[in-house]
Amino acid sequence: MMWRMRRRSRTICLSLAFITTFFHLLLALVSFSIYHQPCDIPLLPRAHVLRDLAHSNYTSVVIRDPAGPPTDIQRDSSYEGAKKMVKSNARLLSDKGLLVKEGKNVSIESDLLKLEALFGHPLYNTPSPPIPEEDWLLRVKPKVKASETSSQMWVSASQNGYEDVHWNSSSSSHPPWLRFHLGISRWQLYPHRDPNMEPLMQQLATHRIVSAVQRSGGTQLKLVMSFPNYGQAMFKPMKQERDEETNYNLYYFSDFERHNAEIAAFHLDRILGYRRIPPVVGRLVDVVKEIKDITTDRKLARTFFTSPVGNVCFYGQCSYYCSTEHAVCGRSRDLEGSLAVMLPDLSLAGRRTWRSPWRRSYSRSKLAKWETEPDYCSTVKKTPPYDKGTRLVDFIDMVILDFLMGNMDRHHYETFEKFGNNTFLLHLDNGRAFGRHSKDEPSVLAPLEQCCRIRRSTWLRLHLLSLPQYRLSDVMRASLSRDPLHKVAPLLAEPHLTALNRRLKTVLETVSRCQKQQKSNGKGEDVFYDDMAYLKDMATPSG
Repeated sequence: MMWRMRRRSRTICLSLAFITTFFHLLLALVSFSIYHQPCDIPLLPRAHVLRDLAHSNYTSVVIRDPAGPPTDIQRDSSYEGAKKMVKSNARLLSDKGLLVKEGKNVSIESDLLKLEALFGHPLYNTPSPPIPEEDWLLRVKPKVKASETSSQMWVSASQNGYEDVHWNSSSSSHPPWLRFHLGISRWQLYPHRDPNMEPLMQQLATHRIVSAVQRSGGTQLKLVMSFPNYGQAMFKPMKQERDEETNYNLYYFSDFERHNAEIAAFHLDRILGYRRIPPVVGRLVDVVKEIKDITTDRKLARTFFTSPVGNVCFYGQCSYYCSTEHAVCGRSRDLEGSLAVMLPDLSLAGRRTWRSPWRRSYSRSKLAKWETEPDYCSTVKKTPPYDKGTRLVDFIDMVILDFLMGNMDRHHYETFEKFGNNTFLLHLDNGRAFGRHSKDEPSVLAPLEQCCRIRRSTWLRLHLLSLPQYRLSDVMRASLSRDPLHKVAPLLAEPHLTALNRRLKTVLETVSRCQKQQKSNGKGEDVFYDDMAYLKDMATPSG
């Protein structure tokens, strides 16, 4: 009986083995026949043009706007040089097979040409007299006797990762950050087409970080990072995805500070011709190697931890958003952030802080005085320093910048003490800008609406940026494409760029209403502060 059962079991096992082998052979034959059938090679998915530019700033795509640059720019040799350079790079990228996403019709090549044409326009290259000695913020001491030469050279022994440097009165011996400090004048932080800008941005983006400590004060986490050549930069880490809008239920004073907003604000400030924001660049930082391992800040060091998914995080110490619930985490160890070059130390160049006359109440229920008094500007115009000079129109410049980028957090601003009241305003701390693209905030423009005053040069440049050949969104896209973080993802989502055009139109419409209002009072020219008297005969830009 036992023998028959074993025999039957062996028969069943052999039958199953035979069936399994048969099906395997059948599957192999079917796969072999399919493999030999001819088929079309699948097309590569077309990646977004802004993500394709991983190692370059240019590509060749369909031109979105048929309008070419005006004739005055076509005669500009710098424009022609840029055009050749862009086409050369475009051919190179085309050979490498970089593709463009269908349907978007976005042209980085075209946008870069527009940006170059914009910066070559006469409105950005107005002649200016030589800068008097007293209008420089800092100056190198003049030459002295040979016996005192040693005192005119800044010498440092190499230690703790810093370079052994020898600086003298020659600018060629200075690092980029020092040349930037020495180039600050009464009316701007840096000149148009500054040759020092490229090496300065390169330093911020690539130089080795030798120190990272937390910056005291402020409501959110930020670090001061130092480089081997003694340069320093303010680091603001990534806290929000680029395409994420600010929660509508949050008040403006509860918003996060965004690293990409700091970067975009610098580019926008430059495009508007202000040059009042210190240079900012995006950078990917190793949280362990470039922060945790080198920090001498014990309070900061104690806040590092590893998240449940293995990312390295820290939260520091500050008034708000510095807790494990609001920790800053790398993706594994890589952390995006903005690096802004530091201004000269306060011991060398003191700054004065001014309370904004149009400061918000920072209350959930209380309104500010300017929100309830339509004639509020009349009072401001009688109050120093807004009663004379350029302070009021300088403030209006800042208001326009804030409205374009949706910044509601301008409660104070600063100026350099050396220049008194007759100087430009520093446009610092722009991290809460570019929070919402689907909603504009008209109240930001209240100073312009109430005062009806604007620089003629600002108005002309705004008109220029409204034309198809210099469209604000296009030149902004082009400028941002030069930032190192652009290879990770576009620094501003397309809806934010579209919002710039919409808001620019609102600014120009506001000025037009002011003109009509003043004209009905017989004071049509009072809207403009004429800082370009020699351009009075210049025709108003038109489409």
